[in-house]
Amino acid sequence: MKNYTITVNGTAYDVTVEEKGGSSASSAPAPAAKAAPKRAAAQSGGAGAVKIEAGAAGKVFKISASVGSSVKKGDPIVVLEVMKMETPVVAPVDGVVKSIDVVEGTSIESGALLATMDEA
Repeated sequence: MKNYTITVNGTAYDVTVEEKGGSSASSAPAPAAKAAPKRAAAQSGGAGAVKIEAGAAGKVFKISASVGSSVKKGDPIVVLEVMKMETPVVAPVDGVVKSIDVVEGTSIESGALLATMDEA
């Protein structure tokens, strides 16, 4: 396995590529085993007690809330693009957003931490 850092549209990805046995001159590229974006500096005012995580893998389409904003249960925090559909991730409780832990345009895995908040 070889590790590379690849930058696509300004986002850096750590990629691990598995080398397959056989001829060294292959016309097909080796599949990427893992491609996860490097963690960008979060727009945080401190981590909150309530974690907001992605329910499915996708791409961060839009960040709807900002750090320090008050939100009600059901207000959108982040909008993900999942299977070509915009899917809002909403506040599970009333409270204050303490951190946004993703950046628009980045790919995320299911269960990834999107934001944190404190309950009101």
